[in-house]
Amino acid sequence: MQSINTTDYFKETVQSDKPVIIKFEAGWCPDCKAMDMWIDPITEKYNDYQWFTVNRDELEDVAADNDVMGIPSLLVFKNGEKLAHLHSANAKSPEQVESFLEETFK
Repeated sequence: MQSINTTDYFKETVQSDKPVIIKFEAGWCPDCKAMDMWIDPITEKYNDYQWFTVNRDELEDVAADNDVMGIPSLLVFKNGEKLAHLHSANAKSPEQVESFLEETFK
């Protein structure tokens, strides 16, 4: 996953005419570290989409603007519009993430 480190890069990235998946995380977050251990097969399965990460502590304005209240959270954007948001409480297992992606991209 490619890191987004500036607000401008975030704004540019979400303008894509193809859906992009952005994982909001933080270095101190144990659930984020846990997700890192099992997310790779999911990103490979959904490799038609670009995957990015945002450190919510580095880009607090971006997190707040997109209603990211907990981490990890997965957000899907296309043409600058947020299409879907998997909140942290529902992003604890590979099954929850896969179900979210299947529902989003069916």
